[in-house]
Amino acid sequence: MMKRLTLLKFAILACIACNIVIPAIGQPVAKQDKLLPGNKEPAWIKQTGARKFPSSKKKFSVDQFGAIPDGQTLCTKAIQAAIDACAKAGGGIVVFAPGSYVTGALFLKSNVQLQIDKEVVLLGSQDFADYPEINTRIAGIETQWPAALINVINQTNAAITGSGTIDARGKFCWDKYWAMRKEYEPKGLRWIVDYDSKRVRTILVQNATDISIKGITIKNAGFWTVQLLYSSHLTVDGIVIRNNEDGKGPSTDGVDVDSSSWVLIENCDIDCNDDDFCLKAGRDWDGLRVNKPTEYVVIRNCLARKGSGLLTLGSETSGGIRHVYAYNLYGKGTSNGLLIKSATTRGGTIEDIHFRNIQMDSVGTAFSFTMNWNPAYSYSSLPAGYNYDSLPKHWKVLLTKVEPVEKGIPHFRQVYISDIKAVGVKRVVTATGLKESLLQDFHFNNVQVQGNTAGSVNYGGGWVFKNVSIKGADGEKLLVNNSNGMQLEEMKNEK
Repeated sequence: MMKRLTLLKFAILACIACNIVIPAIGQPVAKQDKLLPGNKEPAWIKQTGARKFPSSKKKFSVDQFGAIPDGQTLCTKAIQAAIDACAKAGGGIVVFAPGSYVTGALFLKSNVQLQIDKEVVLLGSQDFADYPEINTRIAGIETQWPAALINVINQTNAAITGSGTIDARGKFCWDKYWAMRKEYEPKGLRWIVDYDSKRVRTILVQNATDISIKGITIKNAGFWTVQLLYSSHLTVDGIVIRNNEDGKGPSTDGVDVDSSSWVLIENCDIDCNDDDFCLKAGRDWDGLRVNKPTEYVVIRNCLARKGSGLLTLGSETSGGIRHVYAYNLYGKGTSNGLLIKSATTRGGTIEDIHFRNIQMDSVGTAFSFTMNWNPAYSYSSLPAGYNYDSLPKHWKVLLTKVEPVEKGIPHFRQVYISDIKAVGVKRVVTATGLKESLLQDFHFNNVQVQGNTAGSVNYGGGWVFKNVSIKGADGEKLLVNNSNGMQLEEMKNEK
């Protein structure tokens, strides 16, 4: 707790120097201004989150099942035995004596609360053999992949709670990835290395309902930190993520909502090396086959430090992302503030998206919207010299073409952005739609941004600016090309 307070105090001092106010976790970012009619708070917000919580108070101590908290002994079987006994008894709380417990993949059961208290640390095993492969979805395609450190699969009414720590010790995954990428990239295989490297997630919720994750600190994820997949009525509340303590871990997303619905994420503090909060819905042919949206998602009262995006939608958009309400957020030092990304093979529609009451400081691009993201990764092409028939199954999935081609064109529309303040940004707007698919009906209300340059909009339609102030140090105006119906008269470009 002392370390957490120290980090928050440091951020507060930095924000005072930049003339911007950082919120305490759980507090609003700034006073809310009057909203556009299209951004009125929808009634469905109150229906998000877990509807119930494990009620039994009976405790099952992992130590009584043989777990040894010495930071060296592998305790997977003992901890799993405690979870299984708790579930068999109808539910309860699995607890730990103070100490450090090394564990591989654990599988939480219905009606069980896994409680990791303040003086408890779970240390992830650094042996891939301790994470058996399961059927799951990774980066938009269904495949076999190592189980996460903690898995909640096909369960209901379960929880992971406490003020203790999960240290995934994921550097063994990072090292594997960088070695493979160094080998793959010169061969023209950048598009597949992320799928071949099979890194370990920290928490996976899959095909589950009424699941809560509260209060814990998670460190050094080997891959994504929290993935919420094919699930509904989920709460992620008050978690702290620190994924860069052991170095710069690639693809260490914070919280990924993946084809899930009725999700509430609040009071979280994330520092990672990829998207801090991210919404996904499948990739290309396989994502279009599954066709399951991410919808009815609330993200509020959260802080993002380092990372690729304070809040990212995509790039996996095939099943669609809709009905999203994100407010009272703060981004400090992220590469992007609000990021919506897809590719011309993804398909899917992103719509009815609300970003409100958000502050940013020292971000790369405040508003980044693209339908042609990271081509080297997004588009799969088999180099010469490979026999298609002998390829692994997941290679063939990624190489399967989306037909007709039009089915792969994504659509972004009905995006409402209001009550935004940002200072120290490099570029205010980078927005690039497609001739076949304009960035349609983006509404900006009460937006004040100070940056090096205003940026550009290409292939937009029906944008509306109201009370928008962009202060570009270079004095250049926002460049608008290949767009129609743009109502930007109230925009102010200032030096």
